[in-house]
Order: sequence, then C-alpha cells, then structure tokens
Amino acid sequence: MSTQQYFVLPDLLAICPLKGSTNPHYLRAAAESTAWVRSFNTLSERKLAFLLQGSSELLVSHAYPYAPYEQFRACCDFVNLLFVVDEVSDDQNGHDARRTGEVFSHVMRYPDWDDGSALARMTQEFKQRLLASSGPNSYRRFLMHCDDYVNAVAREAEYRERGEVLDVASFQTLRRENSAIRLCFGLFEFALGIDLPDRVFQDQHFMTLYWAAADMVCWSNDVYSYNMEQAKGHTGNNIVTVLMREKNIGLQAASDLIGAHFEALMKRFMDTKKLLPSFGGDLDLAVAKYVEAMEHWVIGNLEWSFESQRYFGTEHDRVKETLVVKLSSADES
Repeated sequence: MSTQQYFVLPDLLAICPLKGSTNPHYLRAAAESTAWVRSFNTLSERKLAFLLQGSSELLVSHAYPYAPYEQFRACCDFVNLLFVVDEVSDDQNGHDARRTGEVFSHVMRYPDWDDGSALARMTQEFKQRLLASSGPNSYRRFLMHCDDYVNAVAREAEYRERGEVLDVASFQTLRRENSAIRLCFGLFEFALGIDLPDRVFQDQHFMTLYWAAADMVCWSNDVYSYNMEQAKGHTGNNIVTVLMREKNIGLQAASDLIGAHFEALMKRFMDTKKLLPSFGGDLDLAVAKYVEAMEHWVIGNLEWSFESQRYFGTEHDRVKETLVVKLSSADES
C-alpha cells in the first residue's frame, strides 16, 4: 500500500433516487436471530463481536422492509448464516473453503445430509424456515445459486492463496456469485409470497435490471469495505484493488470510477424499468414487486452501510457526513 492516508468515497446516496424503508419487525427478530447465532458457538469471541458490531439484522430490515415476521426472521437468520460461512472461509485455503461451503450447500440440497457440525445444524434450521413458504420455482433457483456461491467462494480463496488479482471482467463475474447477492435476491419471492416462472428470468430487460441492481450492491460494498479489508490484508477480492491494478491508477481515482459506474448502473436500471414487457395478468404485479424489492436492496445497503459500524466503526456518522475514510493500519483492524 502507498503512503496515502485517506480517500474520499463517491457520494452514492446523492446519486441514488430510490427511497428506503425499514421493517417493523426488526427489533424482535434481530434479538431472536442474534441469540440463535450465539447458541451454535461457531465463531470466536472476536468474530462474534464483529458480527454484532456489523448489525446484520439492520441490513435485513433495510433490504426486506415488506417481509412479514416469519419471513423476515428467516432472512435475518440467513444473512447471519452467510456471515458465519464468509468469516470461516476468509481464513481458509481453496480446498478448505470449498469443504466449508459444501456443508452449507449439501444441507440445502439433500434432505438427510448432516456431518454433525454446528454449521450443518444452522443451515438445517434455516432451510426449514425457508421451505415453510417457498415456491418450487424460487427454491430450485435458490439451490442453484447455493452451488454457484460455494464454487465462487472456493475460487476466491484459491486466488487469495496465490496472491492473484483478476481483471475487471473476470472479477465482476466472480463477485456476482461470491458476494451472495444472488442468494439474497433469491429470498425476494419467499419474502413476498410469490413464485415467478423461469420465463421472467429469461427476459432480457428483466435480467438487465437484475444485474444492474446486483452490481450496484457489489460495487458499493467494495468501496465501502475497502479500508477494513486492506487493514486485514484481504484486498484481492475487491473491485477497488482490481481497478487500481488493471488501470494503473491510485486509490482515489478508483473510488471516483466506482462512483461513475454506479451512476451509469442506476441510469441503466431506471431506463430499463420503462422497457419491461407485460408477462400477463397477475404476473405483472408479481414482477413489479420483485423489481421494487431489488430497489430496496440497493438503497437499503447504502443506508445501512452508514448506520452500522460494519465498515467504518465508530466513525460511521462522520464518514457519512464527510465521505472521508482514513486508512487503517493492520493493528487497527
């Protein structure tokens, strides 16, 4: 890393015209989901403190503000489950990260699979909540995304092991999967009580919206989390590092590029909304709800990033006001 001591974030909230909201079940479900994670004793005290500091359930409140209580609680459990998988695999090589991920994916896919681990028990309990009101189409797609997520997390660990940084195009493909955003989007139908047919996901305009929303979440996450990750030495799996390497630019220029790209993605999203075809009857209403759910994730992720201490610690209010991020040293991470 250079001697640069700070950088300025792009003002993504100013670029984003979407309106956020929060879930009325947040306080009750958050307390229950936090207690649920604690009960499995899968995380060290340091990692557990990091989970609690990050307020994962608050993210869920912003991202799924429309979800009824049972569905909202399941979404909280899932995001906490993802945190456990992510934190464990972050310290593993490719082989071990794949084995960790496969515990999750095997439990999701196979009715009786169980290796006796706490992660398997966590996944089984989440799976029961999900199956209680998931439609067959959305559940089948969710399982496919589980497999893609596990493969991507293992590849990320392999790249980290080798010290390899991908080019922008290759990284974007990987990030769409290892970020788990497709899994999080996969919960929309469960939370909304709908089950879209595959032909919706085969529509070009719908998928343009889908990828624009997913990329807005991934790129904003990466620029917000960059300081935290560089202090841990985990910079390879971040679009900031990828841009700096590929374009031979500095940190501030990379941050500015992310802001410009986010703005382009938002314009693409808003323009494409007008081009969505009719899918017929009640399906149009269900598709409209799904598109609105994507919007909640985009704006919700931005708002949560400055409300929680996940990325900016106790400085989150100051960073929201000034957009200035002071680079941390390794002993501050």
